[in-house]
Amino acid sequence: MTVHKQSVSFTDTAYAYARELVESGEYPNISAAVSGEMARSRAARAREQSLFEAELQRRLSLPLDQWEPLGEGESLTDDARAHLAALAAARPHDRD
Repeated sequence: MTVHKQSVSFTDTAYAYARELVESGEYPNISAAVSGEMARSRAARAREQSLFEAELQRRLSLPLDQWEPLGEGESLTDDARAHLAALAAARPHDRD
């Protein structure tokens, strides 16, 4: 396994958590704690993606008569469009 040396910064809370993991004996040092927790996070994300994909495949395999109606196509994005418009209106525009 290749090791890459990198300087990183942590918030007080994140550093305290990593320190707790070391002090509890779960990891031998801060570097191992960060690497280990990143590996756990990666595995959790992979599990979530796998579950999502399985659920999507399950739903796509349903007969059409078991699908729930969503309404008109345009209405699906109304809330998102309104939110984006509000963000755009609140943002100062650069006009030169």
